[in-house]
Amino acid sequence: MDGVGKSTQIELFCDWLRGRGRRVTSCRDPGSTAVGERVRDLVLTTDPTTPIDRRTEMLLYMAARAQLVEEVIRPALARGEVVVSDRFVLANIVYQGHAGQLAIEQVRAVGQVTIAGVRPSAVFLLDMPVPLADKRLTGERDRMEQQGDAFRQRLRKGFLAEAKGDPGMIHVIDASQSIDDVQTAIREIAGPLLEA
Repeated sequence: MDGVGKSTQIELFCDWLRGRGRRVTSCRDPGSTAVGERVRDLVLTTDPTTPIDRRTEMLLYMAARAQLVEEVIRPALARGEVVVSDRFVLANIVYQGHAGQLAIEQVRAVGQVTIAGVRPSAVFLLDMPVPLADKRLTGERDRMEQQGDAFRQRLRKGFLAEAKGDPGMIHVIDASQSIDDVQTAIREIAGPLLEA
């Protein structure tokens, strides 16, 4: 969810990876391509004159991700780089599926088409209670952040349900800890994966 410290942790993690001699590509989803940035602006900008249906929203995110995979992620992996993405398919499964109440398995199926075989080695789920995450949000809230407490509660519940269903891939980290403790937890999970 927004407010859990993803940006801070990604920056620290990428610095750590580079310090270990890894070449790193960091990206955000949606974003990091011209198409992705346009989609990001469309889906996150609050504009009451342009309502976006939940299914349309999901497909827009997926389209941006398809471009991200082909333009940024797949080439980086081919160069032997570590790719760190701020969100990926799990976000759609939870945001439009669990919280947005679209059929979860349909969202998952569209996601598989979108990523065309490019799957993460690990997903770090930074978790904290919604009221704590809300207190960390600063500035004007985007369209997704404005969807209310019930939506945000469904988000958290959905993320945790997905993690419970795939504990080998999705690693839940208590984001209410200190920045250093969260980063230590991420590195402890990532270290053995990098060695393998």
